[in-house]
Formats: sequence, structure tokens, C-alpha cells
Amino acid sequence: MSEGSRRTPCDVGLEETLSLEPPAHGVHGLPTAAQIKSRARELGLDACGITTADPARHADFYRQWTAAGKAGEMAWLAREPDRRADPARVLPGVRSIIVAGLNYWQPQPVGRGRIARYALGDDYHDILLEKLNTLAREITSAGAPSKVYVDTGPVLEKPLAERAGLGWQGKSTMLISTQLGPWLLLGEILTTLELAPDAPMQDHCGKCTRCLDACPTRAITAPYQLDARRCIAYLTIELKGSIPEDLRPLIGDRVYGCDECLDVCPWNRFAQTTREARFHAPPRDAARDHLHDLLEITPQEFKRRFAKSPILRVKRRGLVRNACVVLGNVGTPEDLPALRRAEQHDEPLVREHATWAVMQIEARTLEGRAPARPSPSG
Repeated sequence: MSEGSRRTPCDVGLEETLSLEPPAHGVHGLPTAAQIKSRARELGLDACGITTADPARHADFYRQWTAAGKAGEMAWLAREPDRRADPARVLPGVRSIIVAGLNYWQPQPVGRGRIARYALGDDYHDILLEKLNTLAREITSAGAPSKVYVDTGPVLEKPLAERAGLGWQGKSTMLISTQLGPWLLLGEILTTLELAPDAPMQDHCGKCTRCLDACPTRAITAPYQLDARRCIAYLTIELKGSIPEDLRPLIGDRVYGCDECLDVCPWNRFAQTTREARFHAPPRDAARDHLHDLLEITPQEFKRRFAKSPILRVKRRGLVRNACVVLGNVGTPEDLPALRRAEQHDEPLVREHATWAVMQIEARTLEGRAPARPSPSG
């Protein structure tokens, strides 16, 4: 949905070379598709496929989606539509696109307040960039200039991943792998190297509609159709202002992001715990175990605590706003003192959501209603 932390895409030029032995096979010492896939596995990547640099088939649909305003405030998604549609506008002379996937599934830690699994540990942009930059430098050193993207530039990555055989874009619009389920983070290497492409993956959703049925906010408006403006991931991460009041109760206990459409996918039967140690949640995460503590987190403590986390990009005001909404949904009278202090917060955005949370808890208490129960997750 987003373009990560808006980092500048990494261009790997001919001057950036490594001291490597030339590949054993390939034309004029250039690596073959099989060698690249083998090296990707050595680097810790869980999937690697190759496709041609042909223009994107989904470009018109993408333009219609952004023109309809379904990207919400994510204005960057509508920029440079021609570059998104044609890889040759990104890297002149491009012949192949290497698409890599990194599995991030792990059990959801027990605690009050859920965080999307991709954000439980270190920022995946840094981890995936590290691996792909290494691979791209090795390709470049053999004489084929390459360019790396990890959710950071004008690339329609899920259609590319489908075309490269990593999976298919399901009815949730998420990429689904037959080997790992819907839990792959994607990155791409555009290269002038001509490589044998993989066969595209076919759609295996069949008649299943579990993702549509499970979406708390009905953001999946129809099969393969997403209105980001209703998506909890958008509301808790990309939306910088006030969360619409009618959607706040539907956020439930989700502090940052949402995995609901992924959790219910039948292809989860193939999900495996990530082998990337940096993705694993710390033994005790303050954002989960002490929600009310977040209401008083200082700017300095926020930066220190989330320095390596993708949560850093939502900024302190966004995270505290989200914590207020969650407490409004699942909080108890014991949380009221912290929320009332948050009504005096230095950020008007936080004050508004804290007042809403106080009113929710007080209304539940008066009516004898229990807090909302989180939906089950894997």
C-alpha cells in the first residue's frame, strides 16, 4: 500500500563492485537465473523469481484506482504512472526483473493491543534492502547495471511477483504463495541482464471469500478490489489526521496495521515461522503490554524505543492516537486516569482521540457492557 519510509531507491552502478569470483556458467561470465536464485537463498531470501521487463498489464486498472481516490492521502501512489507501467522508464536497457520475497510470519504475541506481524521486529525495508543490495552488486560487478527497490519507488510489485511465479494477487489484493501463504515481503532488482523468465502463477482463490467476509471495515469492497481509505492498515499508519469516528470501533485492538485478511486465508496451512531473526518480536514489547504507557511516551523515548522499527514512520502522535482508539475499544476504568491525562496532551490530535476513548469506556461502564473482544488470530 505504501512506499515504505520513502527512502531514495538504491542505484547500483558499475563503479560499485565486489571482489567476487566469476560465475562458473553463463554468457561471458554473467550469472544465470539458476545461480541468482541459489545466491538469493544463501542470502536468506525465501522466494526468488524472474520476469521480463515488459510493461505492466495492470497499469490501466491502477490508474483508475488512484483516479477514484481509493488511495486516500497516499498521493505518491498516483505520481509517475508512466514509470510504474514501464520498467524501461526506470532503468534504460532493462531486460529482466528479479522479484524476491522474504517470509515474515510468526505467531502473534499475547498481549493487549495487536501490531501487524511485519512490524513486530526490525524494519523490513532495511533487512530486505541489505540482502538485495548484496545480490545486485554481485550482478553489477559481472557487467549488468541494476537497480533495487523495496517498496520505495514506481514499481507495481505484486503484479510483478505474480508474473515471476512467486504467487498470485488474491481477492484481498495481497500476494499469496503456495509455499508460504500470504506472508511475503517483496523487493525487486531491475537489471540489464537477460535472464530466463519463470512461468506466471495462476490464481488459486477459487470460490473462497474468507478475506472479504473477515475484513472488519469492509475495505475489500469486492474480489480483488480494495478501498484503502477504509483499510485499518491505512487508518492506523498512512492517515495522518483524525480517524473517522464511525471506523474507530471497527479497529478493535489493532495498534498498528492489520493482518485480518491474511490470518483467515486458507493458504495459511503452509505458513512457516520466519527464519529472519530480526523480524521476531522482542520478549516484551511496550506497545503491546502497556498500552496506557504509550499515552505518556516522550518524543525522545519514542525515537529510542522504535529506532529500528517500522512503527517509527507513524510518528509519536500517530501511535498515541492509535493507542487511544484501542483503549476506547478494549479499555477498562483502570485506563481512565491515563486517558484523562492524555486529554491534556501537547498534540491536539491525541487530545481528540483521548476524549473519545474516555467517553467510550464511561458509556460501557454505565451500561454494563464488556469491552470489545479481539477477533481470533493465528
